[in-house]
Amino acid sequence: MGILNKRNNAFNSTRVSWQKKVALSFIALLIIISVIIYSQFIITDIIQKEKRIIQTYSKIYKNLLSPTANVEDYVFMLENITPNITFPMIMTDASDMPNYPFEQYTLNVKISNTLSIKEQRIKLVKLINVMKENYKPIVIIDSDNKVLFKLYYTHSNFIDILRFFPIVTIIVTSGIIFFGYLAYSNSRKSEETKVWVGMSKEAAHQLGTPLSSLMAWVEILRYTKDDHEEFENTIREVQNDLGRLSTIANRFSKIGSLPELKDERIDLILYQTIEYFTKRLPHLGRRVEIVSDIEDNIMSKINNDLFIWVLENLIKNAAESMDRKSGTITIIASKNENGVIISVEDSGRGMTNKVKNQIFNPGFTTKKRGWGLGLSLCKRIIEDYHNGKIYVKNTNLNYGTTFSIELPNIS
Repeated sequence: MGILNKRNNAFNSTRVSWQKKVALSFIALLIIISVIIYSQFIITDIIQKEKRIIQTYSKIYKNLLSPTANVEDYVFMLENITPNITFPMIMTDASDMPNYPFEQYTLNVKISNTLSIKEQRIKLVKLINVMKENYKPIVIIDSDNKVLFKLYYTHSNFIDILRFFPIVTIIVTSGIIFFGYLAYSNSRKSEETKVWVGMSKEAAHQLGTPLSSLMAWVEILRYTKDDHEEFENTIREVQNDLGRLSTIANRFSKIGSLPELKDERIDLILYQTIEYFTKRLPHLGRRVEIVSDIEDNIMSKINNDLFIWVLENLIKNAAESMDRKSGTITIIASKNENGVIISVEDSGRGMTNKVKNQIFNPGFTTKKRGWGLGLSLCKRIIEDYHNGKIYVKNTNLNYGTTFSIELPNIS
C-alpha cells in the first residue's frame, strides 16, 4: 500500500508539473498575441494619421500656388501643419525628379552639404524609389489636369520601432519560459536554483508593468487621436514602455555575467524611476502617491540596469502591499561620510517578524500578493554586485514597511 501511495503521489506531482508548464506556455502565447494585435492597431492608427497630415499639407500647398492665396494660409501651414510632419517627405516634378533647391522641397531628409548637387539628387532618387514601394505619392494637378508636383513620403521611424516591438516581446517571453522551465524542473535540488526561479518570476513581474501600461495607452489613443497634443504625449509614453521592455531583455542578457559598474547620479535615476511609476501605477489599479526627499548630486558606482531593477521591485512591491489600493510611498535619499543611503517607505500592510526574517530568502513567498521572490534578487544585486547592503529598516503590521539600501562611496 505504501508503494502504491508513493506511485500515486509521484503521478499526481508529474501531472501538476505539466499542468503548470502548459499554463505558463498558454499565458506566454496570449501575451504575444495581445502584443502583436495591439501594436498593429497602433501602427495602423499612426499611419492613417500621417496620411491625413500629408494630404492636408498638399491641399494647402496647392492653394498657396493659386493667385488667390493669402499670407494667412502660408502662416497656418508653417505653424500647424509642417511641425506635425515627423516623417520623411520629398516633393518632385511630374517625372519624379526631386525639385531644387532640395532643402526647400524636402522634410526630415538628411542631405550632406559635402555632396555635389548631382550626388544629392542621386541619393534623393534612391529614397524616392524606396518610398514608391510603400506608399503611393500624392499627385497635385491643376484645372487642366497638368501635374504640378508629387509628394512622396514614408512612415516615421517610430513605426519601425513598433514593428520591432513584438519581436522583443517574443524574445523576453521566451526567455521567461526557458528560465522558468529550467528553474521549476530543478527547484528542489539546491538553494541556488531557487534564485533562478526568482529570476524568472521577477522578469514576468517586471514585464507586467510596461505591458499593462501599453494596453492602457492604446485605449487612450482610441479617444485622443483627434487631439494632437495628447496623442503625441501618449506616443512618447508608449516609446518609454517599449524602451522598458528593451531594458528587461538587456537584463536577461546579463544573467550569469559580472556587471560593469560606472559612476552614476543616483538622484537622477531615482527621479526617472519615480516619474515612470507615477504615470503607470493608475494603470495597475493603484491609487498611490509617490513623494520624495532626495538630495542633489548623489554619486555612486553602480550598474544602471540592475540598480533600477532593484528600485522598480521595491516600488512595485510597496504599491502591492496596500490592501486598500491606496496609500503613499516615500523615497528618501541622502549621502554621508559612509556612502549613499536610500529608503523606500510604504503605508501598506506591514510584515510579521517571521516574514521579516525570511523576506530575502531565495524561494520565499507569501500567500498574499506583495513581497515576492524578487527581493532575493535585490539582495544579490546590491550586496554581491554593488558591495552594499539592503535590509528592512522597520515594519509594523497595518502601518507599513521601510526598506533601506546602503551603497559605498566612490573610491
